[in-house]
Amino acid sequence: MDLSAERTRLLQRDAEWSAAASGGRDVEHILSYWTDDAIVLPPELPAVVGKDALRQYVEGSMQIPGFGISWTSTDVTFSPDGNLAYMLSRNTVTMNAPDGTPTATEGRAVTVWRREPDGEWRCAVDIWNAEPKMLAGAEAAAHRK
Repeated sequence: MDLSAERTRLLQRDAEWSAAASGGRDVEHILSYWTDDAIVLPPELPAVVGKDALRQYVEGSMQIPGFGISWTSTDVTFSPDGNLAYMLSRNTVTMNAPDGTPTATEGRAVTVWRREPDGEWRCAVDIWNAEPKMLAGAEAAAHRK
């Protein structure tokens, strides 16, 4: 297996998924990037497990005023057999605040991808959280110790 070619292929697939999630409203297309048994661990929410639960989660997200999500992954690390991979990424989630003004949360994520029997890469585990806030003065110094 040519891992360099697979890395390029997987990063491209992930970029296509981000474009589908951020620009489109095609729930089935967005869902097609997850495995049937995928586990999604969104911040401050219970785990979302399987396609039916993911469909409800995606449809619910689309109902949030001003909702949007996009991400960029930068690297791929493969398992020794080349059938699993994980990627680190940065994301931006937007939605409207209670007063209607758009707000954005910058985040970081880890996705675990699995090569499926049809040869296609799909995300099996998806977890993210907000970027840490910048620490000021003495608090930052205490964290460096």
